[in-house]
Amino acid sequence: MEPAPVGEDSWVPDDEVIQATVALEGDGGCIARARHLAAGFLTRVEAEHGLPVSQRAMDLTQLVVSELVTNARNYAPGPVLLDLRIIGDTVEVVVWDGDPVLPVARAADAGRVGRHGLEILKAVAQGFEAQREPVGKRITARIALMDPGRTLAGCRPL
Repeated sequence: MEPAPVGEDSWVPDDEVIQATVALEGDGGCIARARHLAAGFLTRVEAEHGLPVSQRAMDLTQLVVSELVTNARNYAPGPVLLDLRIIGDTVEVVVWDGDPVLPVARAADAGRVGRHGLEILKAVAQGFEAQREPVGKRITARIALMDPGRTLAGCRPL
């Protein structure tokens, strides 16, 4: 299943936004599909728009998508909306679900089994926010396309 674009994927010099959006049903395969869609989106960004995407960004984006879609599937009724956007030198992963309860970070506990998703997101993302919507909530995480300490051209700054 390919993402259903919201508008057309486009390269707009002023906004520099490339976007794909898909609605996922809450079935057992939606988490794997979401990861696959994220990888395909970043691959197309690189191939069609010429933006470099590091392996780290590819891996972290799939991890973030997996964590957010898993949480939405486990704790919210109904479908999940996944929105992927390239803004400048970052990929934004936005997940909407129907549950208005915002996630709360727990204290670190190495003995706790599960429920480490928010800790993981905050550790790997350059930005994170959770907002209530008129229906449900929207979670946004931002990940750098290139490894820290590298420019978009792939060279270390002097």
